[in-house]
Amino acid sequence: MKKIVIPKSLKKGDKIAIISPAGAVESSQLEKGIEMIRNKGYEPVFGEHLYNSFSKGYNYAGTEEQRIDDINWAFNDNEISAVWASRGGYGCQHLLESIHLKNFSENPKWYIGYSDNTVIQSYLLKKGFASIHGQTVKTSSFGVTDESYELIFDILEGKTPHYVLESHHFNKMGSCEGQLIGGNLALVYALLGTDYSFKFKNRILFIEDIGESFYALDRMIMSLELGGVFKKIGGLIIGGMTNIGNEKENPAYNESFDDFAYQIISERISKYDFPTVFGFPNGHIKDNRPLIIGENVKLEVKDNVKIDFEN
Repeated sequence: MKKIVIPKSLKKGDKIAIISPAGAVESSQLEKGIEMIRNKGYEPVFGEHLYNSFSKGYNYAGTEEQRIDDINWAFNDNEISAVWASRGGYGCQHLLESIHLKNFSENPKWYIGYSDNTVIQSYLLKKGFASIHGQTVKTSSFGVTDESYELIFDILEGKTPHYVLESHHFNKMGSCEGQLIGGNLALVYALLGTDYSFKFKNRILFIEDIGESFYALDRMIMSLELGGVFKKIGGLIIGGMTNIGNEKENPAYNESFDDFAYQIISERISKYDFPTVFGFPNGHIKDNRPLIIGENVKLEVKDNVKIDFEN
């Protein structure tokens, strides 16, 4: 396995680029997150097309060319020390074939985001770079806990995450060690069979999702099954599953961890014996614990759950 590069820690005064690689965003939605970055002693720098809007079946943050220009600027400008996505939505796949990392490779930097940003993180991992699967700037205005951001700043400043969780009734006992991959299930699914898909052998897979019907959730899990993913991975971590199914029919629709969604996943993986964690607090939820995609982790599932990242 290629040795993964962990970007260097930030110091006060460093510049953090904010870009919109997918959906359009309004300036009012970023105010709290931008102020948070400033209060931490960093300088937020805005992509030229951060607040653009371009409608083509979806409200994108600019044309593909504009979004490509912003991500390549942020990745390759040597004055930038980290890149934080304003939001997800849809559109990151448009950028994959046009990203270049000439200066980035010489000066690696953290990329922070989740949801649609999963495809950017898969791209970076295939190039040998770790990234942070954590909240976007926009979600700071939507009631996400301050700790969700504090833990991201901890990683940016060189602190390694260590998580201890209570047991969940769907958990499968065991322990394993391996590289953490994954992110939003819909995007892990969308990348299957492409050159940008994660490699699964002996990895620990993390998945989370929002807004899917139960049958669509089952379909995506079945695609991973039919693609041999569950025969390859060493462990599985399932995060938030929220707004699943029909709001009027699902009493757990607004819950962070939908038990019926978990039941669907649990039944599909029942024939495998890899350690499995349900209810990890990461995803489209208010209380979010960031994960380092590409970093090696030790996973121990017993009476409680321990997840330790290794430098």
